[in-house]
Amino acid sequence: QVQLVESGGGLVQAGGSLRLSCATSGSISSAYSMSWYRQAPGKQRELVARITRGGSTSYGDSVKGRFTISRDNAKNTVYLQMNNLKPEDTAVYYCQRLDLNEYWGQGTQVTVSS
Repeated sequence: QVQLVESGGGLVQAGGSLRLSCATSGSISSAYSMSWYRQAPGKQRELVARITRGGSTSYGDSVKGRFTISRDNAKNTVYLQMNNLKPEDTAVYYCQRLDLNEYWGQGTQVTVSS
């Protein structure tokens, strides 16, 4: 069973930065994709960023130019660098691994104060 553990969340002021990490128990280089999603209270879970096995990246419209997804295959860890944070970025951020199955982490809270 693949496990994913997110870390790096916290409270930050608007305009600040955070880096989230997602450590996995399985090799991320074999996964079809690794993604970050987020869910704010009362809202649906939405895709924030994705990196595919081939290294292609994609981002949600609201975070383009501010967030960057990256990975370290040797550490089996995916990162989400979040810059110029806004109050509307406040949410629980989840890591997802997609291959033949779908795996999720437990989430990490990000709170951006105005």
